[in-house]
Amino acid sequence: MKILKKRNYILFLICFLPFNTVFSQKNTVLNNEKLAKYVQQFNALDSEEAVVNYVANKESLHWLSENIPLFECPDSTIQTVYYYRWWALRKHLKQTSDGFIFTEFITNVKHAGKHNAISSALGHHIYETRWLHNQQYADDYINFWLHIDPKHSVQRFHAFSSWIDDAVYNRYLVNLDKSFLEKNLITLSNDYKLWETERQLSNGMFYQFDVKDAMEESISGGRKAKNIRPTINSYMYGNALALTKMAAILHNDSLQNKYRQKADFLKKAVLDSLWDENNSFFKVRLEKESKLCDAREELGFIPWYFNLPNDQKNYANQWSQLLDTTGFKAKWGITTAERRHSLFRTHGSGHGCEWDGAVWPFATTQTIKGLSNLLTNYKHHGRITKQVFYDELQKYANSHQMNGKLYLGEYQDEKNGEWLKGDNPRSKFYNHSSFADLVINDLVGFKPREDNIVEINPIITAQQWDWFCLDKVQYHGKNFTILWDKTGEKYRKGKGFRVFIEGIEINHTRKLKKILVKI
Repeated sequence: MKILKKRNYILFLICFLPFNTVFSQKNTVLNNEKLAKYVQQFNALDSEEAVVNYVANKESLHWLSENIPLFECPDSTIQTVYYYRWWALRKHLKQTSDGFIFTEFITNVKHAGKHNAISSALGHHIYETRWLHNQQYADDYINFWLHIDPKHSVQRFHAFSSWIDDAVYNRYLVNLDKSFLEKNLITLSNDYKLWETERQLSNGMFYQFDVKDAMEESISGGRKAKNIRPTINSYMYGNALALTKMAAILHNDSLQNKYRQKADFLKKAVLDSLWDENNSFFKVRLEKESKLCDAREELGFIPWYFNLPNDQKNYANQWSQLLDTTGFKAKWGITTAERRHSLFRTHGSGHGCEWDGAVWPFATTQTIKGLSNLLTNYKHHGRITKQVFYDELQKYANSHQMNGKLYLGEYQDEKNGEWLKGDNPRSKFYNHSSFADLVINDLVGFKPREDNIVEINPIITAQQWDWFCLDKVQYHGKNFTILWDKTGEKYRKGKGFRVFIEGIEINHTRKLKKILVKI
């Protein structure tokens, strides 16, 4: 009983001491030594620093040390790319007269809007930046798209499909900033209505041109074809579900019921209209033929990003295509179309933005997130295992290279990893995907929630890694550390899987497994 009272007293202090008082104490496992070495390495690779935005290379170590969770693991490729992606994201942070934004291209491009902003990867940006310690950057960025861009003479928000509502809700689960939801719920709802006006068909589903999905030159698509695609319909399902949950948080019953009905409708519509039972795959329904496209495309995995499919064997069997070299499996990543199809990689190479088979980090991020959801939220996995997830994440990490040096571009050849835009200045540090979120939320398995339960559900296994540490994760206003040490010799805190808040251990298990801890 005395031990329990002491533990409760400690948790009381954690909850009620000012955050900066607790955080200033020595309560982390990792220090900035590795981060400093990585920053030195990355800065050396970018010695010309052609574009400088809010945080210059020389200031990047300080900014990163103040803003990102630290991570250490035995896989040097994943660890290096984890820090590289944070370092590269920082290059896109831009301070404007309308607040902070994140750019997609490091150089100015003609199809961008005000401040060189582009909305195509907005969902990825929000998922990634939700883990930054200073949330003003993401606050301003979302505010720009919801409140600034609509007032601009040339609006760009709806230039591309978006899962902004889903991303905003999942960001809320990290910071619990209810005031941000209160400010933006009606605006988000009005934006959903605008999508219905612009893209909803008489049957209630949504059409989109492939170029407006940021997936031009696809096998199924067309720049003018009003095809019913798994992309926008999954996004709008995810958005409706998120609006349902945000409305519930704010006790807005009418909006909650309204969007619950919309989510239910779209779920059924996607399952009924876009599922090809003969080919066991979600596909694009073509406008002209009013039938499903004969090609399996990577966008068919997107429904799992939002946990849309039912937990059934027939749906899970789709993922076997990820293991097939005539399907989507390739040396350098997941192809955007099945390799067996006669139109695979037939649209040229590098002259535009071809989505007929080449590997795109944008799509890879979506597929790996969907794969994570399959493994953690479903009972039926088909032939998919945790090793498959790890292999694809590792392959994705390894793809960040050009001529043996770290690089992030637009899209790649699936056989040799060549970046098909070459060393185009606009393509360097291309901010069109995410990576750190896949490590934090999926590989390590930090699962944000609305309640006061800490849920960690790692996909990484004890057979794969003997140790890892994810440190300085700011969640619900507190600083978390997640640590696995099979032998106890790496971190000298004993054997097993441990979770700390502000340096105080709140949970310990001997095995690396899912844990739920009430705080």
